[in-house]
Amino acid sequence: MSAAALEALEAAERAFNAAMVSNDPARIAACITQDWVLVTSERGPIPAQAILSAIGSGVLSHDTMTKTTHHVHLIGNVATVTGRGQNTGMFRGEPISADEWITDVYHREGNRWRCVLSPARSGA
Repeated sequence: MSAAALEALEAAERAFNAAMVSNDPARIAACITQDWVLVTSERGPIPAQAILSAIGSGVLSHDTMTKTTHHVHLIGNVATVTGRGQNTGMFRGEPISADEWITDVYHREGNRWRCVLSPARSGA
């Protein structure tokens, strides 16, 4: 994989993290595809609109979100970014935090990478 492709994917991850911490649904939507899905161990697959609605209404918010990339795999216009993710925030008025392995799946649209799928696996 070229250094430019690796940097573009890492930049997409940083932008996605920053968008989530902004708690701005429009900014988050710019980083994901319309059919993006978050997969959680508690609820399974959650569609983009449900996450964006929860953030827009204040039910869900993020204070921090970081990811450390461990592996990137590129197959044409699709890439996986596997790493360690940590985040904190609030859900329904209660503090939340996660420390989990993530593998975000990205699709290249022109010169831009947008996230299609974000499955997470909890555990240190």
